[in-house]
Amino acid sequence: MTSSHHNPPITTITAKQGGATDFFDLHSDIIEANILTRLDGATLASTSCSSTTLHHLSSENYLWSRICHSTFPSTATPRVSHVISSFPDIDHRAFFSQSFSLPLPENTQTQNLESVNLKRILHAIYINLLYLFCMCTYVPSRKQRIQLNSLRRIREEGVSITNTINRLYLPLELISAVDIYYKNDVIFSNVHETETTTSWFQCSPFRIDMIDPKDVISTPIKHPNDDDTCTDVIEDMMLSWILIDPIGRRAINLSSLKPVSVQRHWLTGEVQVRFGSILTVDRKRGHVLCEIVVTCGGSEVGQMQVREVSLEVEDMDGTHLNGRESLVILQRALESKRGNGANRAEIGRKRYKEFLEMRRERKEKKLKREGVLDVLCVVFGISIFVSFWCFFLFCLSG
Repeated sequence: MTSSHHNPPITTITAKQGGATDFFDLHSDIIEANILTRLDGATLASTSCSSTTLHHLSSENYLWSRICHSTFPSTATPRVSHVISSFPDIDHRAFFSQSFSLPLPENTQTQNLESVNLKRILHAIYINLLYLFCMCTYVPSRKQRIQLNSLRRIREEGVSITNTINRLYLPLELISAVDIYYKNDVIFSNVHETETTTSWFQCSPFRIDMIDPKDVISTPIKHPNDDDTCTDVIEDMMLSWILIDPIGRRAINLSSLKPVSVQRHWLTGEVQVRFGSILTVDRKRGHVLCEIVVTCGGSEVGQMQVREVSLEVEDMDGTHLNGRESLVILQRALESKRGNGANRAEIGRKRYKEFLEMRRERKEKKLKREGVLDVLCVVFGISIFVSFWCFFLFCLSG
């Protein structure tokens, strides 16, 4: 009886007092060490919005550092870790937010870059007009010639600014952090740095290769024998390609997470797994495709080997853009608004199909225009030929 008096049923006490049933009665260390550490990035972000206490606990940098390293193993390298430390608030949460979010195909916001460019162009116009006014209104003295020479130099610098304005604000370097998963196991992880200031990069077709042509990466994936087997790769393979601007302290994930298409070459047997994202250029040029291609070949033991992992940018006509054009588009994407990346795979495949449909329609319209021009040229040629012979016969009859 005594024992029953001192040790009543726990459920009765908790039901009446409501103590242990309240989540926030748990010690903050228990919540932080045993609950929050088991959440992924998206769930932890949602949890932080539920209350002030959880927001404070979920803001610990080590939690987001662990999530970044587990979700994107390539971010654990010293180079990327150093870049992340320079992000706003020195927080892995900001990096994860930018890397997890989905780039939107439409970008209607006004870019700060465009406003800065406009100010510089107006300044250059002002200097040119002032220079012409000074040259036309009076004959300069020696002192005034010195002032005009200084103004001329400013004018030349202003013209140079208008010609090289974008070059001053585009990323000087791009860091690619790439991870490939198969059945949730990492089969490839690498970091590549690309210098964007060379003339070779800006004039050549934009392309970033993550694997040296002489190297191959062995995988546990069985090499498909037919096209039907390739469909299994779509559900089991995932890829993350984070493009980082270390100076601008921005990052964007250009991958669709899961493949948008898988093709097997009928002769060589190589399998090309394609990922990508659709970005908007402007109203005139439409959209571009940031396409990531993973090329896999067979080995002697019947397993696939990753031979190529590359990133290219194509426009609506299928033309590969050069480094200069691609860099402008990527810079806008880095500064643009983002969407929720929870359904990245489904949204990526949908946008990819829409892009291919727009490309097909654009090609058909182009062929129709060319067909109409061909007909007009033929009609014009025939009319000239008939007119010539009519004139010739008229001259003979006269």
